[in-house]
Amino acid sequence: MGLLRAIVCIFLPPLAVIDKGCGSFILICILTLCGWVPGVLGALIINNRCEDDFNDRY
Repeated sequence: MGLLRAIVCIFLPPLAVIDKGCGSFILICILTLCGWVPGVLGALIINNRCEDDFNDRY
């Protein structure tokens, strides 16, 4: 995860996961509505996990 993606995760969590799929986007929107911190943590986890999965495959 790049620095720009991490900054977007902090300030706009739903925007950071919009390219990860509809389910991730909806989940982060719900978490962000529940509170800013759960949205940020969820976005950071999803972005880190997706890159790790990609690196393991190739």
